[in-house]
Amino acid sequence: MNLRPYRYELIVGISFFLMLIAFFYKNAQVSSQAEQLFTMKQEVRDFKEIIALKRVWGDKGLSKKIDRLQSIVPVSKVTWNKKGKKLTARYKELTSKELNKLMTKVMSLAVQIIELDISKSGENYNVECKCKW
Repeated sequence: MNLRPYRYELIVGISFFLMLIAFFYKNAQVSSQAEQLFTMKQEVRDFKEIIALKRVWGDKGLSKKIDRLQSIVPVSKVTWNKKGKKLTARYKELTSKELNKLMTKVMSLAVQIIELDISKSGENYNVECKCKW
């Protein structure tokens, strides 16, 4: 078989084939780079969030804010046990308004809630809250 008369067509065909391979390679590299950029931005966002949370949790005023939970309801309804950065508080016979006020305060604080047990007895509520910061 004589390919001499078709050599220019073969060169064009091989060139076209190489051009297609280069195009798909470039396309794969660009999409990979975009994915890496997205991943990097997500990691930076996560690090910024971690730093912000460390600042909030390391706040010296947080202990004072947590101590305010003791004075939301009358002292006779509260059993308070605070050791270091851990708190165990039991509230007995709270009305719905007192419970709502307490939950609003607890949820607005930067604490990690380990256990939150709310039980209803009649028209009153009993709450046990364990948290750390």
